[in-house]
Amino acid sequence: MEDSSNVSEEYPMKGGDGPNSYAKNSIQQKVVVDATKELLRKAMKEKLDLEPFNTFHIADLGCSVGPNTFFSVENILEAVIFEYQSRGPSSEIPEFQVFFNDHTLNDFNTLFKSLPQNRNYHAVGVPGSFYGRLFPKASVNVFHSSFALHWLSRVPKNVMDKSSRAWNKGRIHYSNNQDEVFKAYQAQYAEDMECFLRARALETVHRGLIVLNLLGLPRPFVEMVAFDILGSCFLEMAGKGVISEETVDSFNIPSYFVSPQELEVIVERNGCFSIERLETLPQHVVKHGARSASAIAKAAASTLRAAIEGLIKQHFGEEILDDLFSLYQQKIEEQISIYESKTPFVLFVVLKRKTN
Repeated sequence: MEDSSNVSEEYPMKGGDGPNSYAKNSIQQKVVVDATKELLRKAMKEKLDLEPFNTFHIADLGCSVGPNTFFSVENILEAVIFEYQSRGPSSEIPEFQVFFNDHTLNDFNTLFKSLPQNRNYHAVGVPGSFYGRLFPKASVNVFHSSFALHWLSRVPKNVMDKSSRAWNKGRIHYSNNQDEVFKAYQAQYAEDMECFLRARALETVHRGLIVLNLLGLPRPFVEMVAFDILGSCFLEMAGKGVISEETVDSFNIPSYFVSPQELEVIVERNGCFSIERLETLPQHVVKHGARSASAIAKAAASTLRAAIEGLIKQHFGEEILDDLFSLYQQKIEEQISIYESKTPFVLFVVLKRKTN
């Protein structure tokens, strides 16, 4: 667990509040937060054990810079307060402390400058990888994470090894790839999630909850069109001599989209949590309204850039970013029907800490 956190790669979402920032380009994530609000409320009502805590602790893992983390926290607080109030006037509502966690390189300045002024909780920043320990034992009542756990702690080592059968030459992801590459990503995800669950098992109060919004793909379907199109952009730029093919060969996106069956196996193998809820949200629920192909393509390019600009900048340099995402937007618009039909689904997951 400690080893995984020590070698984790830190490429947080684009900070600040500029036109390419995550704060300005995370509308789709907000749609999912809104779509799961009622599911979260039901989970708090049915699965949360309310005890007379003096302080109730909530942690949002992978908080980025806002504003979505604030909406998620508010949804949890509303549900928890409602449950305390439903017990009658004699039920004392505790104070609330919220921990906002992300990589040490996350833009916590922007995050805390935009904290809601009328919040009814004490806010704390917790830098560090959620694949390692972050909190004291049995100290957190509810963990929450949305659109974060598909990011791996690192690129699988063997996809970077030219002597390995899993060497990922000419590609940037396992999508539509040979079995060896997919298995390398799959093994890294399983290792990371075991680290995640082991850490949370120590930090969660007995019978506390973990609530997750995860990006997933069914099996045997392993096609991530967005990354396939981005990979084709890199190859096109390499063909023009803008970047080298060798640089493309050594670039891989550390991201994995789990299936419900895989997640069940990982949680059951860990043994510390029961799966209280695991369901796939209908695609129409999490899509951002009816839009034109050009609007969808523009939003897709902006959203992806906000998420992985740091990763690309570190490997290829800053000067290619504008041209790269302009080309990506163009290709998305040209292949809009394929892009729209093969986007990942969202898994809503509720785990409960076992008492043993």
